[in-house]
This record gives sequence, C-alpha cells and structure tokens, in this order.
Amino acid sequence: MNHITFQTSGTCSRQIDIDIDEEGRIQDVSFIGGCNGNLQGIGQLVRGMKVEDVKSKLEGIRCGYKNTSCPDQLARALKQYEDDRK
Repeated sequence: MNHITFQTSGTCSRQIDIDIDEEGRIQDVSFIGGCNGNLQGIGQLVRGMKVEDVKSKLEGIRCGYKNTSCPDQLARALKQYEDDRK
C-alpha cells in the first residue's frame, strides 16, 4: 500500500491523504478542511478506481472563480504520485 499526503493550494481544504494499492487503485481518500460532506462523497466515489481514471475525470475542475478545486487538487496529487514513481 502506498500512502500520499498532499498539501493543497488554492482551495478550502488544506491536505489530502490517499492510499493506493499495488494495482494502482485508490483504497482511501480523506480531505482535511473544505466542504466535509462533498469531500467525503468524492472519497467514496473514487474508492476502488484506477489512479489514471480518477485523474482524467477530475483534472481541470474549477470551484467558482478559483483556478482549481478540491477534485482538481486530488488529480494533481495523483499526477505527482505518478511522476514520483517514474
């Protein structure tokens, strides 16, 4: 199991903790700060999904006037995870 702690930027959430199994599937996601109910929902929806699928679905989502969002930050965390494994 791989664990990621990602410090977010430009969102209400401050941090994302992610567990990814050896097959590249997300096993757990938890956000620190932000809209608790919505972010718990995102965590449940992505559980069991492949990293690349989650990343492609969530990257580029914006929150209001911001250039990013909590889902986009999750995609960025997963991109960093993939880049670090190369």
